Amino acid sequence: MTTVGIIGSGMIGGTVARLSGAAGYHVVLSNSRGPETLEELTARLGPLAAAATAGQAAEAGDLVVVSVPVKAFAEVPAKPLAGKAVLDTGNYYPQRDGHIEELEVGALTSSGLLQRYLPDAHVVKVFNNIFFRHLGSLARPSGAPDRSALPIAGDDPGAKAAVTAFLDSIGYDAVDAGPVAESWRQEPGTPVYGGPYGPFSDQAGTPASAATIHAALVGAHRSPSPLGKYLTSLSRLVGTLFRPPVR
Repeated sequence: MTTVGIIGSGMIGGTVARLSGAAGYHVVLSNSRGPETLEELTARLGPLAAAATAGQAAEAGDLVVVSVPVKAFAEVPAKPLAGKAVLDTGNYYPQRDGHIEELEVGALTSSGLLQRYLPDAHVVKVFNNIFFRHLGSLARPSGAPDRSALPIAGDDPGAKAAVTAFLDSIGYDAVDAGPVAESWRQEPGTPVYGGPYGPFSDQAGTPASAATIHAALVGAHRSPSPLGKYLTSLSRLVGTLFRPPVR
């Protein structure tokens, strides 16, 4: 039986854990505060759930969900994740994570940054574009006419296939959004971020088909933040000022 490791057991991580347990997976949860703080959650999830450290969750998981702030990526244990599919649910929020120039100017995606910290893992972006309550409420059996889809982005075909099968088992179709470099298409501010599943005020959510999610991904346009635009302009200016003379 597949074990799902969870590093970061907040709103999204906890919801993925609940869906995983309901689908029959063993779930090993961890957070930054220690296993003892997860006793209430694991008790609610039932006998298939256990609390552990982040390193233990990474070691135990056949699939490992990383659901931590971008500013905490450096704390994710890299060695036990080597060769594994790592499901990155994170989003970059400068007001929380601080300003990271490569993300601001669009030189790197947040999942690309996580992949840099986990060079031997297979990072797949997923779960980052949906409100946790909608994630919990919109799960449907395979073949249901109102089944929703989630975008995934990653570089390793095997990891993407494993994530697609996992999503199917917990109630969702998958739409391939491309490699990690294209994962910006599902980041905050894009058409697929939140909107297809309805407003946060509607806790039940609105089903969003694979066709709907695909159209939203195709319709995305990358636009750096104001700081990113400023840094890009500054970089170009510096390049112009120090360009060697034409001989």
